[in-house]
Amino acid sequence: MNTVLYFYTDCGEIYKNLNNLQGKTYEKRVNELKEKVKMLLENVRDPLSKLEHIDILQRFGISYHFEAQIKTILEDIYNKCCCDDTWKKNNLYANALAFRLLRQQGFWLPEEVFKGFKDEKTGNFKASMCDDTKGMLSLYEASFYLVKGESILEEAKDFSTKHLQQYISNKEASEDEIVVLVKHALELPLHWRISRLEARWFIDVYEKRKDMNPTLLELAKLDFNMVQSTHQEDLKYASR
Repeated sequence: MNTVLYFYTDCGEIYKNLNNLQGKTYEKRVNELKEKVKMLLENVRDPLSKLEHIDILQRFGISYHFEAQIKTILEDIYNKCCCDDTWKKNNLYANALAFRLLRQQGFWLPEEVFKGFKDEKTGNFKASMCDDTKGMLSLYEASFYLVKGESILEEAKDFSTKHLQQYISNKEASEDEIVVLVKHALELPLHWRISRLEARWFIDVYEKRKDMNPTLLELAKLDFNMVQSTHQEDLKYASR
């Protein structure tokens, strides 16, 4: 199904297509895609891949369709944190992603999970981490889930911000996805963003990925359009 994605300013187009957006064809397709995504979440075995899928669903603004599946996955990962961490051992990106998604959903992980990335002699974060831009970006986003008194996360925020700023200083003209993501994050972290606006932006970014999942992308577009049409309908009645 070829889905056209509407912008917030395309109110006229959304209203004109309102009947289609709320029609049986759209609803049937959305339900088909939701079942495919549920199967995808069930079949993924690697914990990191599971977290990455959850992250994508959240950034698309469609995670509300899969609350039960996401809760089950995060509970399982949280309960196994102490006994099975081989999948994220010495992996800054994996540790930071898990930390952010778990804390976000109310699963309390201590800031000490990042102590392994600090130099035992100096007590500072290891300089070698600066070569891992993906990991540094993940650490940066995770650091915004700190609470008062968490000095490791405070240091992580300062450390990651400084090095991400240095990273993009020489890549202003680059359109690589990681550069685009870093610039976007430094403007405003995910924790502070409005989900609908983030969804619209992320759809465009994700669509350019070589490894993008067409099922996730199509569902994100359909959901975005349907939510937009609902808002337009509400506005129509409110303006009467």
